[in-house]
Amino acid sequence: METEKKKKRSVVKREKLETIKLAAKTGPATAYLNDSPSSPRKMRLIADLIRGERVSKALNILKFDAKHPSAKMEKLLLSAINNWESKNTDVKLEEADLFVKEVHVGGGRILKRLRPAPQGRAHRIRKRSNHVTLVVDRMPANVGKKKKVNETETKE
Repeated sequence: METEKKKKRSVVKREKLETIKLAAKTGPATAYLNDSPSSPRKMRLIADLIRGERVSKALNILKFDAKHPSAKMEKLLLSAINNWESKNTDVKLEEADLFVKEVHVGGGRILKRLRPAPQGRAHRIRKRSNHVTLVVDRMPANVGKKKKVNETETKE
C-alpha cells in the first residue's frame, strides 16, 4: 500500500488559479461601462429589453429604441462581442449563436448640485450615474432541441 505524498497548500492554490485562468480564456466575454451619465432606473429599462436575447436581435432593439441610454448600451454590447471574438479566435461569430447572458445595472457616483429656489432657499439636484456589466456567451446546444421536442409533443 503506497501513500500519496501530500501537496503543499501553495502548490494547490497555484494549480487552482491556473485552471481558473484557462477557463477564463474561453467562454463568456464581459464588458463594463462605468459612470455612464444617466440614471440607473432609465438604464435598467433598456437592460430588461435585451436580457436573454440573441445578439443580433438585441442590437436591432437597441438601434431602434428612442431612449437615450440605448446608444451607450449598444456600444457596450458591440464591445462585449469584440471581447468574445478575441477570446475565441477559432470560432466564427456567425456560427457561434451568441446571446446576452447577463446584464447588471448598478448605481454609480452621484453629483450633487444646488438650484436656486424662491425666498433665498436652495434645492439639491442629484445628477445620477450608473455602472453596467454585460456578459455575452454562446447559446447552449440542448436548449434549441428541448423546445423542438416540446412543440412536437403539443401538436399530437
